[in-house]
Amino acid sequence: MESEALEREAGASNDGSAKRRQITDGARSVFLTAGFDGASMNDIARAAGVSKGTLYAYFNSKDELFEAIIRGEFAQSAERLCVFRREGDARDMLMDFGVRLISRMSEPGTRALARVVLAATEKFPHVGRAFYEAGPLYGATRLAAELENLEKSGALKVPDPERAAWQFVDLCQSYVYKRLLFGVVDSIGREDIEASVEAGVDVFMKAYGAPQRPV
Repeated sequence: MESEALEREAGASNDGSAKRRQITDGARSVFLTAGFDGASMNDIARAAGVSKGTLYAYFNSKDELFEAIIRGEFAQSAERLCVFRREGDARDMLMDFGVRLISRMSEPGTRALARVVLAATEKFPHVGRAFYEAGPLYGATRLAAELENLEKSGALKVPDPERAAWQFVDLCQSYVYKRLLFGVVDSIGREDIEASVEAGVDVFMKAYGAPQRPV
């Protein structure tokens, strides 16, 4: 009897997770199409294929739902992104990470979500904080830890790894990503991303590269 009860509980939990995913998938499409202000809970319920009562059983408000989408969007992708290359030297690691980072940021869905967040943040600051914590802060914190390891190994000279991590991300974005985010261009190619990241790595290594030992 106890095992049957546990099975029922597990099944209910799985059903709840699937329903929650169904709702967030439908809501994501509405937010990206209509923007935060333009999205209504009625539209979201319709897109998700659930009743409005079911929607509110999982999420108390539109901004709570949007925050859940943001955190879910970055949870797995951030972990995959922040696996750092071990082959090669510090420059190779930075180049690999920078290209993967800007490629991810440049994907249509990612940049569309960023625009919706920027528009919603003035009214709902916690939405902006969720985006910041789940994306930029997570990545910069993981990169800072990697830079600290490279400092300890003598590969880099980085007195403030946290500051250096943010500087590196900004260097990689620079020209290409900002034009994309603000609609100056519709897309950027792999070559442009690699060129931007390489230029950023050049500047970073000049600032933080370990002094060459005399032969």
